[in-house]
Amino acid sequence: MISEKTIDQIIGQFESDEIDYEATTQEFAERQPAILSFLLAEQEGALTEDERDFMIYLATIIWQAVEQVVGPVINKVSAAEVASREEANWAKLDHAKGRTFRDRLTIFFENTPQEDLLAFIEDSLTLDEVYDGAEGLQITAEGAEPIFIMLKTVVDVLTEN
Repeated sequence: MISEKTIDQIIGQFESDEIDYEATTQEFAERQPAILSFLLAEQEGALTEDERDFMIYLATIIWQAVEQVVGPVINKVSAAEVASREEANWAKLDHAKGRTFRDRLTIFFENTPQEDLLAFIEDSLTLDEVYDGAEGLQITAEGAEPIFIMLKTVVDVLTEN
């Protein structure tokens, strides 16, 4: 399980430039091209450019956390694996009950070994926490669900292989 402490440590390393964000994102793209292609694919115009950039930032933190705790993900995740997990996550969200965004996400927290990663994603999308460079970022209602599903898919394919 990836802990909140690990996530916070990585964020701090990015914010202090102890870890070069651009170089890490480039390494992520080279080692997991199907994941990055998935994240960069057009989501029917649902995301703003700022939302897309923030999503890549969050995905890079997730990937870095998995690499630090679990070890390098040696096998490249396939596009088919990503698509399958995304479809399953959308199906789960479609059956979720709740009036608010947070309430609808409760179903994803049931029986998950990656509760801290999911909480990190949820908190980031509701901007309870503001990260360096994210000040003034507005996550639209239309963008929050697709970003959550996409990042949940990243968590799944990196931690379940």
